[in-house]
Amino acid sequence: MRYEAKTVILKDGAAALFRSPEPEDADAFLDFFSAVRAETDFLLSGPLDPLPTAEEERAWIENILDSPLQLMIACQMDGRIAGNCQLALNPNARNRHRASLAIALREKYWGRGIGTAMFTELFAAARAHGVTQLELDYIEGNDRGKALYEKMGFVPWGELPDGIRYPDGTSRKLIYMRKTLD
Repeated sequence: MRYEAKTVILKDGAAALFRSPEPEDADAFLDFFSAVRAETDFLLSGPLDPLPTAEEERAWIENILDSPLQLMIACQMDGRIAGNCQLALNPNARNRHRASLAIALREKYWGRGIGTAMFTELFAAARAHGVTQLELDYIEGNDRGKALYEKMGFVPWGELPDGIRYPDGTSRKLIYMRKTLD
């Protein structure tokens, strides 16, 4: 699914371009994913996990663009990918009212309002597709993420002990949240 590009003014007055990813962005997205995985322990994959090849990344982007059930928004600033977010719709009649969200930002861009703006865009897209319940999960200890999710109206509903296991053998819970759309 494609997103109509738009410029968003952030809370510090800077402009960010929100747009659909394009297949030619594959290398930029690989750079982005490599950077964010090194900056935080709160993603499902980490620096030790293999990245896809550029060709695999191009195919993944094409799949999202062609899918009626997936929407990705890339945030571009300073000539590079600063963040991205994704909405995943459900295809079946019994759970079509639900969708899941994901978001990642480079550390340099934290605290500027990008996450809030991205969620606002995803909420609008979800409503346009008849979604009334949004869901996400986060890794225990991700206080910045938790604060954003709560600010955007998400409430916790469950936990998965040992949902994440790090290479050093320590583990953390996954915490599940939901939001009812008006």
